[in-house]
Amino acid sequence: MIRFEQVSKRLGGRIVLDEINYTIEPGETFVIVGASGAGKSVSLKHMVRLLSPDSGRVWVGEDCVSEARGDNLDRIRERFGFLFQSAALMQWLNVGDNVGLPLRMKKDMSDDAIDELVREKLAMVNLAEAFEKHPGELSGGMRKRVGLARAIITDPEIILYDEPTSGLDPVTSRTIDQLIDRLRVELGVTSIVVTHDLHSALAIGTRIAMLNEGKMVEVATPEEFVKSKNEFVQGFLAAQYITTRGDWEKAESA
Repeated sequence: MIRFEQVSKRLGGRIVLDEINYTIEPGETFVIVGASGAGKSVSLKHMVRLLSPDSGRVWVGEDCVSEARGDNLDRIRERFGFLFQSAALMQWLNVGDNVGLPLRMKKDMSDDAIDELVREKLAMVNLAEAFEKHPGELSGGMRKRVGLARAIITDPEIILYDEPTSGLDPVTSRTIDQLIDRLRVELGVTSIVVTHDLHSALAIGTRIAMLNEGKMVEVATPEEFVKSKNEFVQGFLAAQYITTRGDWEKAESA
């Protein structure tokens, strides 16, 4: 689905990505973790060509997005939904207009048809009652959910999440985790999540990748990740008080 081939990128004279290779499979939740400045968000931006690699290539399916231009690039980007770290809502628009904005910008649809879809997506994120409210009336977690409704309004194949639980309390963070996991199942989307929150990563990830100083130092399932012998992985786990067994473990089916 998404493939990085020997991708390198310098920003401000510093190597942010250093010959990175990995593949994200359709339908999985691929979580990228690492310290600040490790290249996590830079990786997301390469997937939709908000940044281009200095060397190497990025593929989305059979399309080389790192070389795409014009209409071809627009077509590739339409496969994605994006939840920004801040939710990036327009403060002067109500929730319904915020969520419907991508449809009004790109689709030839009536206002009634757009409003119907908006209400459907708001219901999926448990905010059916918020249509007429403005962002300033909402909590941080509710704003994130509005941002997520907007990310899925065009029925994308892939959703990119940039720090979806940043700034939220633990209870609200777990609510967002559950929502991400539920939407992956219900919509059949591929999810790529950038986060500092290892509890979140272990709860929702099918695989977890760790970046350190521009290098991919680990790619593993949650169960394998917590048992990694890599010193950077173990340091990251220890900093968040995560051991090889704990509440992060996914409940086994009966």
